Amino acid sequence: MEVTLSLQDIGMLFIGIGLIVLIIYGIILLKNLVQTVKMTNKILADSQEISAIAAERTKEINSIVGDVAHSMGAVSDAIKGNQNTVKALTSIVNSLGALKSIFGTKEKK
Repeated sequence: MEVTLSLQDIGMLFIGIGLIVLIIYGIILLKNLVQTVKMTNKILADSQEISAIAAERTKEINSIVGDVAHSMGAVSDAIKGNQNTVKALTSIVNSLGALKSIFGTKEKK
């Protein structure tokens, strides 16, 4: 039994085999692509939750910083208005420190 193949038949055979390989490769690529899209959707959902939490915390921190700034401004105004009181308290503290050092040196001798 003899089989005669022409170059055209061999070429068509190689093209057919190439198409079958290409179809299998495309199916595997689509399978991996579906898994990648599912994973990407999960990551995007997680990032949306994290972004929402971060935005909420940022608003809380912003209000806290505003309150602290307001409080510090009030303390600063109080200190500016009561400079004489602050000077008097500083003098009392310095005097107490001096008395402590005087009595502390006499006890050691």
